[in-house]
Amino acid sequence: MSKELCGVNKKILIHSLVFSPDSVSTAYLYNDIALRFKNAGYEVVVLTTRPHYNVVESELKKQPLKKKLFGLYYESDFQGIKVKHVYQKKYKSTIHRLLGFVYWHLVSFILALCEKKVDLIMSPSPPLTIGFLNVLIAKLKGAKVIYNVQEIYPDLLIEEGGLKSGLTISFLKWMEKIVYHHSDAVTTIDQIFYETIESRFKDKTKLHIIPNFVDTEIYKPLPKENLELSKDLFPDTESVKMMYAGNIGHAQDWDTLIALADELKNDPVEFFVIGEGAEKERLLREKENRKLEKLHIIPYQPRELMPSLLTYSDVQFIFMALQTEGHGFPSKVYTIMACAKPLIVCSGDNTPIINFLRDKNCAFLLTNKDLQTNVTEMTKILRNTPLSEFERMGKNGYVNIVNNYSKEKVTWEYVDLVKSLLDKKMS
Repeated sequence: MSKELCGVNKKILIHSLVFSPDSVSTAYLYNDIALRFKNAGYEVVVLTTRPHYNVVESELKKQPLKKKLFGLYYESDFQGIKVKHVYQKKYKSTIHRLLGFVYWHLVSFILALCEKKVDLIMSPSPPLTIGFLNVLIAKLKGAKVIYNVQEIYPDLLIEEGGLKSGLTISFLKWMEKIVYHHSDAVTTIDQIFYETIESRFKDKTKLHIIPNFVDTEIYKPLPKENLELSKDLFPDTESVKMMYAGNIGHAQDWDTLIALADELKNDPVEFFVIGEGAEKERLLREKENRKLEKLHIIPYQPRELMPSLLTYSDVQFIFMALQTEGHGFPSKVYTIMACAKPLIVCSGDNTPIINFLRDKNCAFLLTNKDLQTNVTEMTKILRNTPLSEFERMGKNGYVNIVNNYSKEKVTWEYVDLVKSLLDKKMS
């Protein structure tokens, strides 16, 4: 049987908190993985939520949701793949968020049990609970399970400081142990992640590294002429343009950005922060209070504009928050490199992002814990680095992505892993 048709008569259930038409990075990642499975001959069904993380009306029109069983769940079609959506939304109330979370788990569990002849279940973290649920479903369905560690839980919750209950922590660590021990394979995206959780496995052969990837047909270098961007939001200037596009949340260190923008307020350097999130209002207040006229805070822009946004910039920045830097890896690194843009990164030494970029020669890496030291170093970089050097570094990143982290290359690694598990099941 050819590699392209290795999944004939086999069914994969992808169980994910987000999927198309939700417009977030994990959804994009799993859209491509699902399509690779489909193209390899597998029947693919996706079990997810209704779009609620980043709802884009144009995407909803492309993939309309149809109500099923009086709204118990919804169905849509993603390029020939059946997608089942359980109602979910962003509640402000903690109790409502908890109840919504429980509702999604309960209904998705029932829907999964109703699926016939499932051979393998695959899901990304977070949440950890979805991996636990899949272990139960797999036992009842006689299926294999792959758990994909995109972020390390419960470690991330503990480090963020939001999880303090000893009883809850003990329960989540017990759940993590169950997921690792009873999944047939666990994949993680980085060597640091691998080393962090390796000791938690009885059978270390279950643990695999499969990196994330980027669609190099969408994200690629573009000429700067005639970019389809608003001149009001993205004016033509001679300034060095430093940009961040993504979630404006607690995983990033915004204090460093504010201090850097303040330090360079009289220099020909402009800062662009594009997106939405919990820290956006604070950024807007600091911009006003400190009169940071060259700090531009711009609403979320459609995904199709991202290559143009990256092209508009001269350098991208990612400043990781101290409490989360060891347990997450921002997938935007791949898209930035694919568009041939260099990075300035602040993160602790031996963290996933630093480990990934260290030998790529496409980023300025600052690992000092002192904010002012990093601001001073970045000020020198932005004042003294010629644009030609930024361009050279960007090209280094682009070549590395094309050779090692393209969608075409990495999604086949998932197909190979699934095939090996299902072959063992048959033997």
